[in-house]
Amino acid sequence: MRVVGRGVEPVTGIAYRRARSGGGTETVRLVVERLAVESVPAGCDAVLVTGDLQGMAPSPLGGPSVLLGVALADYLPVWAEQGLLPPPHRLLVVLAGDLYSAARADERGASGAVAEVWWAMAAAGCRMTVGVAGNHDAITTGELAELGPAATLLDGTCVDVGGTRIAGVGGIIGDPHRFGRRSEADQLTRLGAALATGPDVLVLHEGPAGQDDDQPGHPTISAALHPRAPTLTVCGHVHWDSPVSRLGTGNVVNVDGRAVVLTTFIDR
Repeated sequence: MRVVGRGVEPVTGIAYRRARSGGGTETVRLVVERLAVESVPAGCDAVLVTGDLQGMAPSPLGGPSVLLGVALADYLPVWAEQGLLPPPHRLLVVLAGDLYSAARADERGASGAVAEVWWAMAAAGCRMTVGVAGNHDAITTGELAELGPAATLLDGTCVDVGGTRIAGVGGIIGDPHRFGRRSEADQLTRLGAALATGPDVLVLHEGPAGQDDDQPGHPTISAALHPRAPTLTVCGHVHWDSPVSRLGTGNVVNVDGRAVVLTTFIDR
């Protein structure tokens, strides 16, 4: 899944509410973008990569506002009918973590259960959802067990999807007594295990820095990845204005507050 496009192109979007710095809420927009890649997994027409969906949004199905990730899942069949995206059964979804929001979208850094986002992707008919937990996500493999092969939560592990090996590591480096954090040594052990599987795609919540000054990342992860970065690394946790950067002989795509559709075809 080597990136071949020069940059992302907007496709559509969702207005949603999120916690505002200093208190209260604000309305912003999740932009759904496209990025050209050399190939996608067999049986898929595209791969949707997204993360840090920390907000609440109305669903096209009606009713009260839902987690932004749930609203995104509900919109997938709508956008497919409009010809904006492939049908969900031809779509692989990759989640880079931090999918929770307080119900009123008025608490920055809130943590909580996010299994409903994964279930919503399955309910939308997506071929498969793989990903990692962010440092604000309460999610276990047991909560996804009933989805069977339609959902795989990665953490130092790897899964094959249509001949594409996808590995992942959740959480961030920090005080292991705090939610969603591990010691540097433990996180590097998980990262080493993931890389040892020889992945084509690596999914992280906290990722490496990009080449530009406004593409921050964790220096320890950067140092660990540069000698053996896979073709594509997906991460979030910190925001990049420009979501794509080189990483070794491959690329990193930062999806903090973004939804990027990786496709082999970009309509000009």
